[in-house]
Amino acid sequence: MGEMQEHSRAFRAMGSDCFVRVVVDDDRAGPILERVVEKMAELEQRWSRFIPDSELSQLNDHAGAPVFVSPETFAIISLAIDAWRATDGHFDPTLLDALRGSGYDKTFDDIAARAPFEAVEATSLQGGLNDVDLDARSFVIQTPPGLHFDLGGIGKGYAADCLFTQVTEDGVSGACLDFGGDVRVGGATAEGGGWPIVIDDPFHPGEDLAVLGLGDGSVTTSSRLRRTWSTTSGKAHHLLDPATSQPSQSGLASVTVIAAHAAWGEVHAKAALIAGAQEGAALIERAGLSAMFVADGGETIPVGHFEAFLIERPTLEG
Repeated sequence: MGEMQEHSRAFRAMGSDCFVRVVVDDDRAGPILERVVEKMAELEQRWSRFIPDSELSQLNDHAGAPVFVSPETFAIISLAIDAWRATDGHFDPTLLDALRGSGYDKTFDDIAARAPFEAVEATSLQGGLNDVDLDARSFVIQTPPGLHFDLGGIGKGYAADCLFTQVTEDGVSGACLDFGGDVRVGGATAEGGGWPIVIDDPFHPGEDLAVLGLGDGSVTTSSRLRRTWSTTSGKAHHLLDPATSQPSQSGLASVTVIAAHAAWGEVHAKAALIAGAQEGAALIERAGLSAMFVADGGETIPVGHFEAFLIERPTLEG
């Protein structure tokens, strides 16, 4: 076995730039990284709402009927429902119709360059998740008629968790998986020690807002400034408030969460941003997580033990 070194692979998946770093000997690096790319493509094929024959599309197209899905899809739907309950509905994976009505009806690459969209009013089936039937023995899901899932608020995080488990089982001594800003790390870097994780400034993309140090866990960020498009009534973004089915106007521009698992961090980042600073902080603390909120005016607000993870500090204001 050769010397442990860091090897990396950049690729595009789930509408995002992905960057994977693993610490492993040279002989095994290539196959391990290739398996990551292949698995991500497989998960995207299962979970994308933009692929007509994906498992998610089939589930949505047959709402009201039992649908057999893979174990991975069953697990992420189950987790999404758990997250909806844990966040008091601030994370809601059933806003697909409202997203389409607001203009997010194609991939972001497609909608970013088109003419302003004329939004139409559309609402989700309120409370419908309580009526989803999950059969864990046969991996069959039956949703109420009219209920349609979107996994955009949990998919990349859950994929990061799944792929971290995969590379760990493949024998790496350390790994950092960054899927569109949802980061999962564990083990040691090639130099030893934890992983530095950069948080992007939401108002100045490409500039660092802060740098965290993390040995094992995840850092996920949700931002209303990241995915925006033009409508005939102004700018829109993809973070919809379940109470209104409209883009959130909570006073927060972004939320970064530190959690053990990326999927759980991702849903709580989205939920806290939609809930707003006061209710969002209570939600984060109740979950036992740490976070940093960035307000619309640029103020940064630490929540929980966030400051303990800082390597390079922003100007934090309470």
